Amino acid sequence: MTLRFRVLGDSLAAGVGCTRVEETLGHRLAARLRAAGHDVDLGVHAVSGARSADLARQVRAAVASGVDLALVVIGANDLTAFVPPAVGAGLLHDAVAELKRAGAHVIVATAPDLSVVSHVPPVYRTLVSTASGHYARTQADAVRRAGGVVAPVGHELSARFAADLALFSADRFHPSPAGYALVADALAPYLEAAVDAAA
Repeated sequence: MTLRFRVLGDSLAAGVGCTRVEETLGHRLAARLRAAGHDVDLGVHAVSGARSADLARQVRAAVASGVDLALVVIGANDLTAFVPPAVGAGLLHDAVAELKRAGAHVIVATAPDLSVVSHVPPVYRTLVSTASGHYARTQADAVRRAGGVVAPVGHELSARFAADLALFSADRFHPSPAGYALVADALAPYLEAAVDAAA
């Protein structure tokens, strides 16, 4: 049976910062699932620059193509655009609920800690970290209410990214291929658990 795996969200989900398609998050995770014995049909609907308001369009495309497992990576652009947490989380809730109604298992990587980005002046890093954490927690509550699974990898990986500039691409904002490998390794157990639970 083919596992229809769809990736939705922003530039992180789309793979901005990678030089080869196999380095991107979706392709790395699809490779992990194939290595575990699954026949995977990967579809990437993510768009660089996307905010939570853009998820509805991506969800419609994913549902139209058929979806068994969905990964949603969203929140960074909402943060930089000062979208109120309740607004972004509400839109994310609706996207997860729609994917669930289509029969998908849904994993959501919540907003990253943007304080680790080198463009953020040191004097503002505590403020940015606090705002990022609040946004991610509000998202997590919404995802759980909609029946999705939260993968809080941004919080888990922030210290690793802060300590190693090699994990960032040349723009010092998006991950490098090494950064994407780290994120994929952190996300993989959540996807594998969802697939195992569905078996």
